[in-house]
Amino acid sequence: MNKITLFTFTLIALLGTLLAACSGGAPADLSGDWKLVSYGDAANPTPAIEDVDTSLSFGSDGKFGGTVGCNSFGADYTVEGESINIGAVISTMMFCDATSAQESAVIGILSEKEVKMSMSGSQLTLTSEDGASVVVLERK
Repeated sequence: MNKITLFTFTLIALLGTLLAACSGGAPADLSGDWKLVSYGDAANPTPAIEDVDTSLSFGSDGKFGGTVGCNSFGADYTVEGESINIGAVISTMMFCDATSAQESAVIGILSEKEVKMSMSGSQLTLTSEDGASVVVLERK
């Protein structure tokens, strides 16, 4: 093998390694069922209401849905790096006094066009575009 060919192969391998390192890795796997842990002010989140069944399910087909107390909702989603881009959220419209604040806060964040996400262990934190509000979920 001549020096030019060896140099070319070495350069291609080096560039491939650098590009892989800069790509940020694989997107987080959101597939599965999650329960609400807390929501609201990022500096001081409110714990989820006890004894209220909450569930958000992210499908591998790019659809999610769930309930955080009263109404059912759903939308399409895509993961891009550390963000989730959420389509138009469709929800039932019942009023349930005991869970309305929790539901409004969670659906409010999920209704934003782009939500930042971070995973730590079995917890997923979704943060509003302005960084002021969060939804913390835990894998079921």
